[in-house]
Parts: sequence; C-alpha cells; structure tokens
Amino acid sequence: MLDLDFCLQIAKSASVLAGEYLKKQQTKNLKILLNKERDLKLQIDIDAEEIIKEHIAKKSSLPILAEESGVSGELDDFFWVIDPLDGTANFLRNIPISCVSISLMKGLTPVLGAIFDFNNSDLYYAHKESKAYINDKELSVSSLSLKRESTLITGIPAKDDYSDDEFRSMISDFQSWKKIRMIGSAAMASVYVASGKADAYKENGIFLWDISAGAAIVKAAGGRVSISNLQPDFRVDAHFTNKNLKK
Repeated sequence: MLDLDFCLQIAKSASVLAGEYLKKQQTKNLKILLNKERDLKLQIDIDAEEIIKEHIAKKSSLPILAEESGVSGELDDFFWVIDPLDGTANFLRNIPISCVSISLMKGLTPVLGAIFDFNNSDLYYAHKESKAYINDKELSVSSLSLKRESTLITGIPAKDDYSDDEFRSMISDFQSWKKIRMIGSAAMASVYVASGKADAYKENGIFLWDISAGAAIVKAAGGRVSISNLQPDFRVDAHFTNKNLKK
C-alpha cells in the first residue's frame, strides 16, 4: 500500500524545486525550441522536467508520464504525471499565471496532486485521504449553484482548426454563465476552482498532465471531478465544478 503522505511530500518538494529554478530563470534570455502555429516549447520546460524526474527517481520507483519526455516505464497501475511548466506562453510573455504541476494517478483516478504557483510562492496540494491546502491554509470550493451567478474558466486547446459548429456550441454555453475566463493555465484554473475563486473549469482535448494534479486538489476541496475520453496522445475531456453547481 502506498504511503500517500510520503508520496505527496515527494510531489510537493519536487514542484517547489522546479518552481524555484523557473523563477530564477524567468528574467534570462529564454531559448525557444518550437514556436509554430499554436505550439510553443522552451528549453526551460525540458530542464525543469529533468529536475523533477531526478528528484522523484531518488525516492520512488513508480513509472512517470511527463509532458516533454513521455512515458518512463509501464503505466499499468500507479504512475506519476508531470507538467514542468503549465502556462509556457504566459511565462514567456511575463504574464504571471503559470506553475509546476505534479500528480500521482491510478488509471484516470487522481490520487494526489501538488501545484506550485511560483509567481506567488503558493503551494497547492492534497491527496485522496486529506483535505486540500494552499500552503498551510485549508481550501474549499464555492457554494454557488446557478450558472448565471457563477464563473467558468475554460480554454481553447491547441489544435490547427475548429469547425463553426464547435464555436457555436462554445458560445451558446458561455451565454449561460455570469463570467467566462481564459487564463492560459489549466492547472491554475483548477486550483482557482478548489479555492472558490471560480466555480467551474472545463476543457475538452486537454492533456492529462495539465489537469491531473488539479483534479486531485479540487476533489479534496469538496468539488466534483470528471476526467474522460482518454486519447492515445493522453488528451482527455476535463470538467471540474463545486459540488452544488447544476449541470
């Protein structure tokens, strides 16, 4: 049986280690490896991921799914999921909404998550048998139940083309909410739901590493979590809400 407290400590320490590195590098001349159409990759993404993987490997033998390097080992039971820098485009443009996101999953079930918002030195974390926290303060989702009073955070996944029907459906949904926000980081969107700053986050075709840690934290904060439609490239459909919000 896994020691969840120990595993969470690994995730927390790894996320802070990588986040502190990213913060120090933020003012330097960042090397862009890919900037084509909607895709953006920086060398610092790869460097931060290596820091995380090395730290985890010293303390855990579980396999790893990482955004930059893919799968290490067989993902047949428990496995780590790493996003070394969620919000890369924000980071590059000095928009202070980005973070390090690390989770432990069992299939599509989030077991624990740690998200370090290094811009504000805030560490969000939880496991399935704990409460959710920001630093040492307990988190709780909001109590709103009506969309017309609530805020939805969403995004448009990076793909080459969208049909008119997709956009019509999106706009129709937007009209039922009080406020819509697109912030460029799914992990930060998730912890905003967990902390009651927003009431829902949803996005189809988002990568598992973008939302897995946030899912664990939202659930521990009293929210409702859905992760479905897993694709071969690890894209999923994610929908997180407080427990009161009606569909």
